[in-house]
Amino acid sequence: MTIELRSDTFTKPTPGMLDAMFSAKVGDDVFGEDPTVNELEAKAAKLFGFEAALFCTSGTMTNQIAINVHVKQGDEVICDALSHIYLYEGGGIAANSMASVNLIHGNRGRITAAQISEVIQPDNVHHPVTKLISLENTVNKGGGAFYDFSEIKAIKTLCEKQKIPLHLDGARLFNAIVETPETPQDYGQVFDSISICLSKGLGTPVGSLLLGNQAFIKQARRVRKRFGGGWRQAGFLAAAGIYALDNQIDRLKEDHNRASVLGKIMSAQPEVEELLPVDTNIVIFRLNEQILAQDYVKKLSEKGIQTVTFGKHLVRMVTHLDFTDDHLEEFERVMKGG
Repeated sequence: MTIELRSDTFTKPTPGMLDAMFSAKVGDDVFGEDPTVNELEAKAAKLFGFEAALFCTSGTMTNQIAINVHVKQGDEVICDALSHIYLYEGGGIAANSMASVNLIHGNRGRITAAQISEVIQPDNVHHPVTKLISLENTVNKGGGAFYDFSEIKAIKTLCEKQKIPLHLDGARLFNAIVETPETPQDYGQVFDSISICLSKGLGTPVGSLLLGNQAFIKQARRVRKRFGGGWRQAGFLAAAGIYALDNQIDRLKEDHNRASVLGKIMSAQPEVEELLPVDTNIVIFRLNEQILAQDYVKKLSEKGIQTVTFGKHLVRMVTHLDFTDDHLEEFERVMKGG
């Protein structure tokens, strides 16, 4: 048995999702004539209380389009130092938008209104102009940590006062939503734009959505085309997204429960020096200084457990809909030397 814990992007479509994909009505999305894409975009926009949405290939694309619409050359984006938009999107902020980045060192990737207030640039010719605040929820590099919504509202109040847009990289936002009282509509009320991923915890094969008002999404569609992101009969993939939004949000709690068990198993291992709090579906642990993460990952792979390095001594595991109780039992058996 191979146990896949590298990412929640390794999932395969469920039978129900495949049926929806094969029966999808399609057209040419560049012409705005794919009915299933249009349905998905309308559904997602309504879910979060936005006017419009744009279906794209990846969360990196939706984030980078959003940044490109919000800022211009020489402007500044404020985000946490662990942010995906900074660490894992190929230097896109600089390459695509020619913008500067002002990094904050928050708590497991979560920044506060007070921290942001301290670094917003004054009106001075020597500095770039702060034009965007970006948050990530949940925080990948922070071990799946999620925000207290009261802090997000405080950040929104600051943004309104400073007239700075607020963007959310919500690649795993639904993992946060199932753990908190807030609804998608609550998030739609405080952010100017939101990126949500369908191919992580929700289990679709491809796709992310960018949400915003009509004017924003109109600009975003133009940027998507410039980035080479226009696609044709994308309804086959959009159908998977519709199915995921209808059927695969609440089950994320199952992933979280299994991740919690994984964390307990790993914390009992003598080679594990520290385990980050397991809040959602991501488990990150630090090995002792004598063990390199790359060696440990290789050792686990030889035992049929696939994981990834997350630093010199850090290893990450991610649970998902294809990681079942049977996989969890086998994982525990292997880790106990069975």
